Amino acid sequence: AEDANLRELTGWVGLKERANALPPELSGGERQRVGVVRALMQDPDILLADEPTASLDPKTSEQIMGLLRDLAGELKLPVVINIHNVTEAKEYTDRIVGMRYGRIIFDDVPDALNADAMEEIYAGVPAADRQAQEAAA
Repeated sequence: AEDANLRELTGWVGLKERANALPPELSGGERQRVGVVRALMQDPDILLADEPTASLDPKTSEQIMGLLRDLAGELKLPVVINIHNVTEAKEYTDRIVGMRYGRIIFDDVPDALNADAMEEIYAGVPAADRQAQEAAA
């Protein structure tokens, strides 16, 4: 049963033809997909992806983010992604949580992530404080 599950998952992530390849023969994106398969073989209740597109070219990054989005939908599996690429986060997720110094600064749908929220997350100055400072100037 485990071998059948492995074959199914390998095919699902687009590695069916590369199933017997050695790690040095795999591209960065293929290695990322192997990591996804390894995680899914554990039958998780949630999938955690830490910087899944780091060091990948833009096309491969799109494939990996699309794969994670598809996994969430097809398998009804929550996927939590730690990512610093805001464009990818806005395009491929249903919810964004922005943190700074361990505090949640933003928690909303991607379309709500505006310039004020970005400034607060990355600069650490709350939007209300910035607006008060600007009004006083």
